Amino acid sequence: MFKGFYNLSSGMLTHGKHLNVISNNMANVSTTGFKADCFTAQTFDEVMYTVVGNKIKNYEDIGNQSYVTAPSENYTDFSQASFDETGMPLDFAIEDLDGRSFFAIQTEGGVVYTRAGDFSLDDESYLCLPDHGRVLDMEGNEIQLSTDKIQCDDYGRIYTKNGGYLGQIGVYVFENTDALEKDPMGMFTAGGAQPEAQTVKVHNGMLERSNVDLVLQMTKMINTQRAYQSAATATKIYDQVMGHAAGDIGRLQ
Repeated sequence: MFKGFYNLSSGMLTHGKHLNVISNNMANVSTTGFKADCFTAQTFDEVMYTVVGNKIKNYEDIGNQSYVTAPSENYTDFSQASFDETGMPLDFAIEDLDGRSFFAIQTEGGVVYTRAGDFSLDDESYLCLPDHGRVLDMEGNEIQLSTDKIQCDDYGRIYTKNGGYLGQIGVYVFENTDALEKDPMGMFTAGGAQPEAQTVKVHNGMLERSNVDLVLQMTKMINTQRAYQSAATATKIYDQVMGHAAGDIGRLQ
């Protein structure tokens, strides 16, 4: 009798979580190297069995019914975004259309991976991603630069203006990005996967934009808000109908 409440309430909860994902994407539309999340929901099947019995107790399932929807999983879109030319000597962008290549950053909690290449030098002249940690080279070592007056080739090898070799920015490639786990800061942890350091094309003086499509996210937000409001309105109507039903039954008695 009250099955509609399951459908409506679960719909509101699911749409609410979808709005949270959309809001986070829109908030990071200008975040360097940010990768958009995609929300998915699935049907939570609570099966009602109607069985037909006979002398040998041979039962046959003849139907099921789904009551609620539930958030399933958030997927990250790793596709490459466009580049902005900044001209800054410590800005780097990875060219990789599949989005499987990342910079490695050594943090206090371990190594994390990112496409954000807006680096700087810390107090000890190590190349770092501000507020996160130090950038690693191809061997997993931190990169110490004597100056920010550098030049860089197409594969992240860094030289002084006089041609002195300083190191190579590490680019780590994941065969399968499904294992990557995204943290609240938009960085990725390996999640058990083993990335391989590879020579990948790196642009100096450029940054990769966020791959969030603002128009698409706004469209999703409008549609999701309308669906949420419809479920909320239907819930109120359903509650009023059930109230009348309960009151009428009480008067008949």
